[in-house]
Amino acid sequence: MPADRQFAFGAFRFDPRTGQLSCDSHQAKLTPRAAAVLAVLAERAQELVTKRELFEQVWRGIAVSDDALTSCILELRQALGDNARRPHYIETLHRRGYRLVVPANAIGDAPSMAPSLAPTSRLPDKPSVAVMPFESLCTHPNRHYLAEGIVKAITAALSRSRCYFVIARDSAAARKSHAEDLRNIRGEFGVAYRLEGSVQTADSRIRVILQLIETEGGAHVWSAQHDGRLDDIFDLQDRVAEKVAGALQSSIRTAEVERSRRRQPRHLGAYDYAMRAMPHVWALREEESGKAIELLDNALAIDPEYPLALSLAGWCHAQRSVYNWTDDVAASQALAGALADRVIEQSNDDPLILAVLGTVDTFVRNHGRARALLERAITLDPNAAWAWSRLGWIETYSDRPERAREHFQRAIRLSPLDPMNFNSHIGIGSAYEVAQDYDNAVAHYRWVVEARPQTAWNSRNMASALAGAGRMEEARQAYMLMLRSYPSLTGARLKQAMVFSPPTLDRMVGHLRTLGLPD
Repeated sequence: MPADRQFAFGAFRFDPRTGQLSCDSHQAKLTPRAAAVLAVLAERAQELVTKRELFEQVWRGIAVSDDALTSCILELRQALGDNARRPHYIETLHRRGYRLVVPANAIGDAPSMAPSLAPTSRLPDKPSVAVMPFESLCTHPNRHYLAEGIVKAITAALSRSRCYFVIARDSAAARKSHAEDLRNIRGEFGVAYRLEGSVQTADSRIRVILQLIETEGGAHVWSAQHDGRLDDIFDLQDRVAEKVAGALQSSIRTAEVERSRRRQPRHLGAYDYAMRAMPHVWALREEESGKAIELLDNALAIDPEYPLALSLAGWCHAQRSVYNWTDDVAASQALAGALADRVIEQSNDDPLILAVLGTVDTFVRNHGRARALLERAITLDPNAAWAWSRLGWIETYSDRPERAREHFQRAIRLSPLDPMNFNSHIGIGSAYEVAQDYDNAVAHYRWVVEARPQTAWNSRNMASALAGAGRMEEARQAYMLMLRSYPSLTGARLKQAMVFSPPTLDRMVGHLRTLGLPD
């Protein structure tokens, strides 16, 4: 492409050298990578440009995941005011590439100064991490390969998940001989976090130490230590990769929320509003859910088809139905289902979004599709702890309590510090209640009462299980606590909201009737 050419297409004029995109009074400054992608599309306007061609021409040998290109396309659509479902400018050709659907005319007058692509990569609109080469502290010269093998296993595990933008191992390894500081890593790779570690051996033992560091400021986000034996090295690699992938999901998600909170309001995008909403969504409390909906409305005002915001909003409205926060359960279920349908039409393969959609479908009693979505999430990312937890709920509602407990326990093991783990404990309690093992159910419900006393909807389960166990004095106390949050609750409303099987609901309502619950 000649250096002095600009492009005019539709209502826009675009200068590839400066990244300036203008339309009447509106101007946008594109990041260098996004500008380079648009330049290729404009040069071949109305033709299919494959993903491979874009990677070759824009990244020029630097190994990056598909998410790098997806992030650029999202930035371009936001700047153009375009819609992925009804494109006026950039069309996605599924699994093939992209096409600028309008003609583009080449014109002159481009300035002579061009921005450098390498040092100014923008952070993508999702958690982004570079897995750096681990330091080998092995004294034995033939054991340095161990660190490289563990890095490969961790990178492979993280790369399975579309929840992350992961720099491929070869790109990170290219910096192995350079003492780059955190800001250089942030600028060159366009990532918010870097995972680093060390490997050391003594006789037949091996120790792996890991830490996750935020590239802006150098804050330590997470650290862990794993010990094993050299005669079981492949099993150790798999276990370390599984635990790292599971733990990083909740740790990075929490760090992303804090990063979004530090940004000035005028700089907030749809992703930032969704990140700010997340802790309110997963609190599973009525007032918090209302705050989340407000933030998600802001995200959808910026990008009406943003899948993460749509799915989280659907979950919030589904919460209103299943936790008896509304008198019109059917209306909340219908709205939640409609929001989920809009995301599913986009064929999204992000395990987090699939897990949220599976939750929504569970709450609106579309259990067949919910199971398919959750199993798809786990196929894409076997370490998606929350997808395992939600699949545990599907098994609970399907009266398969033993399998449900296995899924809940796996979720907790994958991500032991996840703020949503209290929900898995309620799930284990519910699985015991389905199995009519009421004392064990009470033990898990009580753990949640002590750990998360604000979780008022758990009181419905607690009172029912205590009555089922014949512990009537405790049951009456739990029932009185339930009435503080649900003074107008009836058996009919409970059955309409909760999505257990009919036999389980009949038993639960029967137990609560012995405590005074009206029909």
